Amino acid sequence: MCSYFQEQSKDAVRQIIFSALFGPQGNKADENRLAMLGKLVSMAIAICRVPILECTALWLQRTHAVFCVRLAKVLVEDYCILVPGSVQTLKRIVHASPRFCCQLITAVTALYDLSTDDLIPPHDLLEMVVSWVYDDPRLTLITFLNSPANLPRGFLELTPLPGLIRWCVLAPLAYKRNRKTSSAQSLMNGHNNKMCKEFENDVNKDFKILYSKLHLSVLQVLMILQGHLTEKNLYGRLELIMFDHVDRLVGDINKLVKELNLSNPVKEIELTLDRLAQALQVGIASGALLCTRDDLRSVCSALPHNNLLQLVLTGPVQQSPHTALPPGFYPHIHAPPAGYPMYSTHPVQTYMPGMAFSYRPIR
Repeated sequence: MCSYFQEQSKDAVRQIIFSALFGPQGNKADENRLAMLGKLVSMAIAICRVPILECTALWLQRTHAVFCVRLAKVLVEDYCILVPGSVQTLKRIVHASPRFCCQLITAVTALYDLSTDDLIPPHDLLEMVVSWVYDDPRLTLITFLNSPANLPRGFLELTPLPGLIRWCVLAPLAYKRNRKTSSAQSLMNGHNNKMCKEFENDVNKDFKILYSKLHLSVLQVLMILQGHLTEKNLYGRLELIMFDHVDRLVGDINKLVKELNLSNPVKEIELTLDRLAQALQVGIASGALLCTRDDLRSVCSALPHNNLLQLVLTGPVQQSPHTALPPGFYPHIHAPPAGYPMYSTHPVQTYMPGMAFSYRPIR
């Protein structure tokens, strides 16, 4: 089968055969289809069979997310868990089939949502995803830039951005919960507490660096999205980050805070809320998230206080323009109202000796 797809010269024929063989049809044969698909894709990664990876990328785009997550789980087990060091083989695939890698990132972020300790991404997987996205942030936009704007509900997202934002925002609290559980188990098992803490500190430092790099990359992607949305005439019309994602993310933050009994503004909560605020602000400014500040205030009202988040939530409210908007167009939250100056006329105010800042209201 691997040889057939490799030797088939017509891409359309290859895609039709692949879809006919592995498209779930709601019958008892689906389990066998998925098992065979997992073996085929795993082999294609091992020997770098690009035609199969390209077919798989389209399959991931056109198949219900439940099946996509199951395939992702098989690949993660094969290359990130079972054999140490095999992740390097998967990591190199990004140069052969970026489209497949983009879809794989979307699938693994749907699989590992950090809702429990078992759903924290394995270190090798996290390191691979961060290296891909950090080296080329535009990798996350490949499916969006080469696909129809609207996909059926229940399928994978057009970009892995919602899942990556979730990873970055929840990571500080999710890993604190994980450390708390691990420390308790170590004490129960009679392990040396000092050695355990030293090991945990090294691991935590590595994870902090990885998630910081990932968060920076996500913000960079959001900043370049506005141009792509405008170019495709989707600016203000297409939500790449659904408001439901924000609602669920905020709910999970509150759940973790209560679960960890973190009533004080500890550093993990501050980092989580800082990242949430940055993602919301840049997401709205770029047009990837379409909502009003009233919507955000309503959802975020139960969160602990955070200065940066408060600044985002209490910014100036968009005034209604005098002219009617085109049908289906969502008014951009940061667009200056009619008559609003493009640049501030306020004088320069000095806040620190020898350093001047030009005051500009948030638009």
